[in-house]
Amino acid sequence: MPPALDPLVDIDADIDAHFSAAAITAAAARIAPHVRQTPLWRLPGRALGLPTGTPPCEVWLKLEHLQRSGSFKARGMFNRMLANPIPPAGVIAASGGNAGIATALAAQALGVRAEVYVPSVISPAKRDKLIALGAQVVIAGDAYADALLACEARQRETGALLMHAYDQPEVVAGAATLAREIEAQAGTPDALLVSVGGGGLVAGIAAWFAGRSRVVGLEPELAPTLYRAREAGMPVDVAVGGIAADSLGARRIGAIAWRVTQQHVAQAVLLDDAATRAAQRFLWAELKLAVEPAAALPLAALQSGAIRPRAGEALCLIVCGANLDVASLA
Repeated sequence: MPPALDPLVDIDADIDAHFSAAAITAAAARIAPHVRQTPLWRLPGRALGLPTGTPPCEVWLKLEHLQRSGSFKARGMFNRMLANPIPPAGVIAASGGNAGIATALAAQALGVRAEVYVPSVISPAKRDKLIALGAQVVIAGDAYADALLACEARQRETGALLMHAYDQPEVVAGAATLAREIEAQAGTPDALLVSVGGGGLVAGIAAWFAGRSRVVGLEPELAPTLYRAREAGMPVDVAVGGIAADSLGARRIGAIAWRVTQQHVAQAVLLDDAATRAAQRFLWAELKLAVEPAAALPLAALQSGAIRPRAGEALCLIVCGANLDVASLA
């Protein structure tokens, strides 16, 4: 197994080994007893309210919001824990919610202590879930970056295993198992639409398909980490806000995601909160899928016309999380 790497280090020499098909397949086998194979729906584009004039296409909905912990994050967090020895202090994470919930779930399943640092913007639903899973929850600052700084300082004190939300090889390889699962279920789509925060999910999916499918990163206008990095030619800090800030609230694209997306992500697209909210409400009203705003970005990209399908192509939308207060869908 490739050696574990800390986040935010130079990974160029090791990236091919960590994200090879063999490494991702090994991660899938490692986590298989602990995660679900989530459903994949294949629907005609018209069933998703695509704009008039959109060429006929097939849309695949990968329902990863039905994953244990309520998001794809369970894959990476189980993989990180199972691939490393757990110190007596247990594990520690910073999160806007989903990565922390996945960390707490994995820690509970494996019988280890979990400490999770969260920003004040965390939703009550996510905070309550963390507490219910037995994590020690610490609110630190107003944004994910603030919580991460506090978490890293605490980790240096305790020696707990750091569970980065998106920027560790085991975490990204865990996310990549989702792409492997899609291909096993339905083959290779023509394109995949993927929400981006710190970039662990889009990096994992892009690493698995490695140019065999067009991968598009989608971000809120108020949290454009990948988009601004591509403009600048390097990762840069961005201001973070909007309705998806608790799940897509990273201030800067991750080092791993930046490296992988430069090779294998076709474009980054920004979406406004109104389009995202409309897609989120459509998923609930028409398909009875209760998902958080981050999970609605792929559909928002199609319904708003920001992404225009090609005639006859199959597009896979990653429905990535469902840790929300369902009253917000009213």
